Amino acid sequence: MTRSGKQRLGIYVALLRGVNVGGNNMISMKSLKASFEKTGLENVLTYINSGNIIFTTKETDARKLERKIEQMLLKDYELDSKVVLRSYSEMAKLVESLPRSWDGDSRWRYNVIFLRHTIDSEKILEDLPIKSDIEQIKYRPGTLFWSAQVSEINRTQMVKLASRKLYQEMTVRNLNTTKKLHELMKKLATDLDE
Repeated sequence: MTRSGKQRLGIYVALLRGVNVGGNNMISMKSLKASFEKTGLENVLTYINSGNIIFTTKETDARKLERKIEQMLLKDYELDSKVVLRSYSEMAKLVESLPRSWDGDSRWRYNVIFLRHTIDSEKILEDLPIKSDIEQIKYRPGTLFWSAQVSEINRTQMVKLASRKLYQEMTVRNLNTTKKLHELMKKLATDLDE
């Protein structure tokens, strides 16, 4: 409970797979925001045009929320897309654990691969053999931190991942987007506490 006696709302980010990518599954963020609100989620805001939606809710069951959002996407947009959900505290831990070597060197690409609960295990690394001379990968609960030399990106094993079934259980955001989503969630948390 907060000081006012109200139940504190949970802050989440929904990371939608395959929205507005390569001209496919085009959905306006304004429309998506309205659909989230119609579903009963509050304080909805979107970030860039690639399916990043921050919201608050009293619901505490992340799997239930994922199913609810997936059903809404199917009903409203005929989009059979899986959703990866992260709470504010999970995003804060993720940002705190980013590799120190991710210093913004423009010769490298830095991506956070968000894993659905169905494949969230360190064992996933066994299915993702990398070329260690041009790419690096680290597991943290719920995520993989993948980096690669930009000049060699098309030679990486991770580029081939998109053609595998396993890829349907994850979604990728670059380092800047990941940090910005955390900042927006942090600002929302501050605003709600005021």
